[in-house]
Amino acid sequence: MEILKEIANAVISGDRKKVQELVEKALKEGITPEDIIDKGLLSGMSVIGERFKKNEIFVPEVLVSARAMQKGMEILKPLIAKSSNVIKGKIVIGTVKGDLHDIGKNLVAMMLEGAGYQIIDLGIDVPPEKFVQAIKENKPDVVGMSALLTTTMSQMKVTIDVIEKEGLRDKVKIIVGGAPVTEEFAKEIGADGYAEDAYSSVELVNRLLKVS
Repeated sequence: MEILKEIANAVISGDRKKVQELVEKALKEGITPEDIIDKGLLSGMSVIGERFKKNEIFVPEVLVSARAMQKGMEILKPLIAKSSNVIKGKIVIGTVKGDLHDIGKNLVAMMLEGAGYQIIDLGIDVPPEKFVQAIKENKPDVVGMSALLTTTMSQMKVTIDVIEKEGLRDKVKIIVGGAPVTEEFAKEIGADGYAEDAYSSVELVNRLLKVS
């Protein structure tokens, strides 16, 4: 549909006002919130993701598009909550203790929310105990940990160990990501998966939870 392409293009160009206008117009035309998200907002963000991977654009441009997408999500979220569409799963996410970076984590949270997951964002500098508390209180399907510094990567292992000690390890899937993190490191520390960017995180979670 033409309007969904227009929404995708508005996300790509980072035009928040246009995204808002087009999303409202699409709803009036009877297009479902799910279609607007999948074929409009996320379709635009996936183009941005590909460009980012190829180093054609950088984090500032990604953020501008992500904020435009978020503008559309703000309108659609209450409607999705009202519809019978079941939330795919619940995800606790946070940047590990000692690390104050949140751009990557925020992008991952936005993408996963857009893909139909409920997000509990613990923020930055999150100690292992806070992850444990969030697991006990929210009973999530997935815990996502982010680190942008090589010096804070070790906190991922510490956090997984504490989750294990509390007897909660078999209750959640644990995924990790961030600039210095690798697939090998994720395996070494006993994580269930690694995503190199916000776009792969959606595929990873869908695969781990066996949802489409």
